[in-house]
Amino acid sequence: MQRLLAVCLLACSPQLAAASALEELKLLSEQPVEGIAAGNLSGLAWCEGALWAVSDREDERLYRLQPGTTQWQAEAEHFVAPNPPEVRLPWGLRMRGWVAGLVRGGALDFEGLSCDAAGNRYLVSEAKAAVLQLPAIGEPVWLKLPQGLLRQARASGMLLHYNSLFEGIAVDPAGARLWLAAERMRRGLLVVHKQRSSWDCTGGCVLFSEAGSEAGPAQLGGKEQPLDFSGLAFHNEKLFTLERQAHRICRRSLSDGSVERCWSFASEALTDARRYSPTYGLAEALWVDADGAWIGVDNGRFSRADGEQRPIIWRFAAPQGGWGSTQ
Repeated sequence: MQRLLAVCLLACSPQLAAASALEELKLLSEQPVEGIAAGNLSGLAWCEGALWAVSDREDERLYRLQPGTTQWQAEAEHFVAPNPPEVRLPWGLRMRGWVAGLVRGGALDFEGLSCDAAGNRYLVSEAKAAVLQLPAIGEPVWLKLPQGLLRQARASGMLLHYNSLFEGIAVDPAGARLWLAAERMRRGLLVVHKQRSSWDCTGGCVLFSEAGSEAGPAQLGGKEQPLDFSGLAFHNEKLFTLERQAHRICRRSLSDGSVERCWSFASEALTDARRYSPTYGLAEALWVDADGAWIGVDNGRFSRADGEQRPIIWRFAAPQGGWGSTQ
């Protein structure tokens, strides 16, 4: 038994060392968001000089966030989404999404937000497994995503379970490449490329997929948590994933989605005052720029330990040496 324990410790030590060695990001500011009536902040993006947010409980508005000294004020921008494209998902998944939309609101269940350099905004709908574009000029339109996208994702073990579909979106500044993050059971990354007015899989849509679990932060007792993605961002020819259960941001390769480096925000997010009940208060939204990262917290209308009931936005400084650092 002692020999077996020694072998296990030896095998696990590199992973434990890697987890404990993660650089902790420095929190620069924390602001509650006033004015998102339904709460449930699910996406963030910096577009045309302002930070924008989306809620997965509202199908007809984005929010432009105006900074203040003690809070951010959300100002709604309304839009009317056309009828979504036919969903190529099993009947059971479609019906559960439909019922959830009736009960809690947000039939489209927008779970991510991104934008390109021209000011076009992109919203990913988990319920419809589709992407809505809000052009800088013109009416909203659903992107013509390739038919093989869902087929390839499901063949790789993704998008098989309710509430475990697309959870993040990222677009490059040129608006020519678009990435989607599958949330969990299995999680993964997919990519499509723009071809005139439609989008294609070039060399396959799936970058990678994986299942499993890993030890969570020490602040939560290091309990095993399922691997997941809750947000996705593109910066300087790299993808950045928000991994809420692990309380970290990871930089990933564009070619295959492999991890290059990760940074933790657990020390700041899991102070006594910022704790929620175990089910709520998870990081859901991510935007990365040269100076740092914006992270949005979806509190589900539940209070954290200090009594705060509104959605929260954190601004973290970029890591020492920048996001491209290797040490």
